[in-house]
Amino acid sequence: MDEVAISFITLGSMFLLGLAADLIGRRTRVPRVSLLVLCGVAFGPAGLDWINVEGSIVFDVVGSIALMMVGFLIGGKLQPRRLLRQGRRVMQLSLGVVVMTIICVALTLGLIGYPWPLVLVLAGIATSTDPIATIDVLEHQAVGDELADTLRAVVAIDDAWGLVAFSLLAGLAVGMNGGADPLAHAAAAAWEIGGAIVLGALLGVPMGLLSGRISAGEPTLVEALGIIFLAGGLAMLLGVSFLLTAMVLGLVVSVVAKHHRRAFHEIEHVEWPLMVLFFILAGAALDFDRMLAAGGVGLGYFLLRIVGRWLGGVLGLWGLERGLVKRGWMGLTLLPQAGIAMGTALLAGQYLPEYHDTIITVAVAAAIAFELVGPPVTALALRRLSRSG
Repeated sequence: MDEVAISFITLGSMFLLGLAADLIGRRTRVPRVSLLVLCGVAFGPAGLDWINVEGSIVFDVVGSIALMMVGFLIGGKLQPRRLLRQGRRVMQLSLGVVVMTIICVALTLGLIGYPWPLVLVLAGIATSTDPIATIDVLEHQAVGDELADTLRAVVAIDDAWGLVAFSLLAGLAVGMNGGADPLAHAAAAAWEIGGAIVLGALLGVPMGLLSGRISAGEPTLVEALGIIFLAGGLAMLLGVSFLLTAMVLGLVVSVVAKHHRRAFHEIEHVEWPLMVLFFILAGAALDFDRMLAAGGVGLGYFLLRIVGRWLGGVLGLWGLERGLVKRGWMGLTLLPQAGIAMGTALLAGQYLPEYHDTIITVAVAAAIAFELVGPPVTALALRRLSRSG
């Protein structure tokens, strides 16, 4: 009974911390995500040690649910007309950021002397962006519709490119390491991406046709949660990307359900409480000993990913935007990194067991660092971009 009581007290305290972070964030320019991560650090093992996520399944469950909801909402905001209007810009920017991140991280660390299998999977992990933090910052910045639509679209497909890149690089790394057939990993990558698209589309059509037909309000929220959880569970069972499945699901529903948009609005009401738990628990996962153990490869990963994002914006918007500085700021809006990076790191550790500890240490430490540094930089970049027009 005491453990149950403590669990309720802990959950209540985290929600109240989220409320405080929300109030502070509205009155200052400090992003709410950074405040929540700092709260997690303060109350986790690195601080007061009141929250311990070591070996807890709660972090994984909360993180997965939050990511599925964010993926669904992002997909719903990907209006086909806007994508067609901004297609070239979105494609160039997203591909530029992913490619330059891979080149900067893999090539530099490899030439320094770190093992190529290790740096290849780290480069694949580096491509992911945290959609939760990026969209949260975007929602609280006064930016133009064109800039907001572009960033939402880039965030939505950035992780799809990243998953493809990670899967291909992981297959190459395993092949270089003398492991399993790289073609098998390439086939698994194709299934993870293609299967997610098919599953999201198959579930999205009936959901879009039937959603909101019963009545407005709570029944709509229940059906939306039901289909999102169902899609996520099926994606996990089938071994496909649950985040990409949720994105495709949201996109298809937005296209098919012309009669209403309430499903998206209802989900937004429960999204933020889950995000509060997710980011506080992410901060509580910080371990200074592991950060120190990462050494040079961890610091190199962190710095080179920043350089890769900046260069990706500069080169990705070549011919579309004038001004080197403006293009660079656009790439820096994509710094936040969290749950997806941790998930791909776990897979990479299974592919390369001899590098398991290094991969996990670097990915977790860097993800938390980017959750602290990324949102403020994203907010600054958006302000600069808005001023420049």
